[in-house]
Amino acid sequence: MENLKKAYIAGGCFWGMEDLFRVRPGVKDTEVGYIGGVNDNPTYQNHPGHAEGIEITYDANETSYKELLDYFFRMHDPTTVDQQGNDRGSSYRSAIFIQNDEEKQVADEVIKIVEDSGKWQGKVVTTLEPYSKFWTAEESHQDYLVKQPNGYTCHFERFGTFL
Repeated sequence: MENLKKAYIAGGCFWGMEDLFRVRPGVKDTEVGYIGGVNDNPTYQNHPGHAEGIEITYDANETSYKELLDYFFRMHDPTTVDQQGNDRGSSYRSAIFIQNDEEKQVADEVIKIVEDSGKWQGKVVTTLEPYSKFWTAEESHQDYLVKQPNGYTCHFERFGTFL
């Protein structure tokens, strides 16, 4: 029996993150969208304060929140403020959107593991933000790199597991 849960993260352009997470063991669905901003019904052209994020639906019997965060810290650079690759601005910040105390505890633990590993040159600047409404992005952005296999991404797996 499936034990479906959702996780919300941001780490640069949502296209590349979605493309990598969609094929992770235990991940059942991904959606790209906007989270953590000030306006209702954000769009690609109007999402002040929102990060380009992804909603990950996963089966907790097959993977854990901790394992998802481990991968998150391996596929984007968590040491750059408001930047991934050529993308700059708060839309591209590294953030984990926390839904409960357990997620905060796991996020704090994984960040400490990542920092203690020394694999990244700088300090982790990933913000832990309270979950707010996740607004699904326009259809043209969903599964973008499946539709445009040569499209832009700055995401790739940089290390093996931190765990």
